[in-house]
Amino acid sequence: MTAGGTTTGGRAARGRAAYEVAVRARAALGEGPTWDPAAGHLIWVDILSSRVHTYDPASGRRTVRATGQHVGAAKPRAGGGLVLNLRDGVGLTEPDGTFRWLHRAPVPGRRGNDAAIAPDGALWAGTMRYDESAGGGTLTRLTGEGTADVVLDDVTVSNGTGWSPDGRLMYYVDTPTRRIDVFDVDGPRVVNRRPVARVEEGAGFPDGLTVDADGCVWVALWDGGAVRRYTPAGDLDRVIELPVPRPTACAFGGPDLTDLYVTTARTGLSAPHPLAGSVLVVPGAGRGVPQPAFAG
Repeated sequence: MTAGGTTTGGRAARGRAAYEVAVRARAALGEGPTWDPAAGHLIWVDILSSRVHTYDPASGRRTVRATGQHVGAAKPRAGGGLVLNLRDGVGLTEPDGTFRWLHRAPVPGRRGNDAAIAPDGALWAGTMRYDESAGGGTLTRLTGEGTADVVLDDVTVSNGTGWSPDGRLMYYVDTPTRRIDVFDVDGPRVVNRRPVARVEEGAGFPDGLTVDADGCVWVALWDGGAVRRYTPAGDLDRVIELPVPRPTACAFGGPDLTDLYVTTARTGLSAPHPLAGSVLVVPGAGRGVPQPAFAG
């Protein structure tokens, strides 16, 4: 079986992939891998350590930046710098590191979580309560001008968000539901929410996701020790098993967008695996879609 596997006889291919360690780390809650094609490096965050990391696979160079508060996601901006989904709202860094708030909206007991850039350059930023209380989170669409429109206001743990290659569909995960949902895209809005796949009891919880060039959805399974790929019809056709129990998110990167990077966590584990908190990579797992930068 190859690292990615293939579908045989209607059953999902499964196996321990030929993963490599991209970044050996001890992140408490590694999250949000994002390939920045302009810089040629991977961006990822350690939410609970309030750090934004970069990793250049060509040179091995790594950088770390403190954010001053918990950071759920960091994405590249079209003009350089980053857009950050923070505890108290969404902020921007300039290429020289200068910081300013784009939309500051602190809510006691709540923080930013996963986020994604839509094809039109808007940021879709999720939030959640620290105690993970039901309905305490949101999903908000933000533009570079600072306009913030709440899309979903009854979310528990807002997580993976991604778009089909043609931009007509948006996939979304509210982790405790165990579902991957899909919406139709209607300009800046999304409509007609329905489940496209469900993760069965005992297989973990869906977390961060990415969509590949075939329109298939790859999702990391928290407490499931695996990354799964689902077809647009919702069929499970590939399972990449990993040595760590808490993979958190995945993204394609590298010059050809064929390497699948997976962030992981060690928080809450009494005896973490030595690689828990590291960034893993599965070379040649598939082919990703170039991700837009934030238009602001």
